[in-house]
Amino acid sequence: MFDTMTMTKVVGALCGALLIFLLGSWAAESIYHTGPKGHGDGHAEQAYVIEVEGGESTDAAVEEGPTLEELLASADVDKGAKVFGKCRACHKLEDGANATGPHLYGVVDRATGSVAGFNYSGALVAVTDSWSAEALDGFFANPRSYAPGTKMSFSGLRKATDRANLIAYLQTIGG
Repeated sequence: MFDTMTMTKVVGALCGALLIFLLGSWAAESIYHTGPKGHGDGHAEQAYVIEVEGGESTDAAVEEGPTLEELLASADVDKGAKVFGKCRACHKLEDGANATGPHLYGVVDRATGSVAGFNYSGALVAVTDSWSAEALDGFFANPRSYAPGTKMSFSGLRKATDRANLIAYLQTIGG
């Protein structure tokens, strides 16, 4: 039916067409990109808010549940060590061992922005004086909302129990 040369030509033509399609798609995306601009985090910032009469405020949508104190009282340090795995790429636990982020040795109740040799963005010092459990909880929930302008690109920990477990774990490290 087909000889080897004909089959090679057909496969080569299909590969070439696929390559042209992919390059065209890449070029079109580069030229006509309509997605979010900015830090490449995949999240667009809302440009404006339209207030409507009788509408619910987005600020009023507070999650009901146990308080931070209750969560810390029942926190599991071992689970907190597992949650720290998400932080391990940028933070170290050894005293003075800075990485992409500052070391977290003795971070609970430490003064904000006080690690020597680390270049902070300045956004954190403007928000809190020290890393209390409450401050850490707010920061871990959504770093960019808690301290606008922070260099930390982590999107946050949604589960309050994960945040409490992580704080309990960090309380056992140094300090």
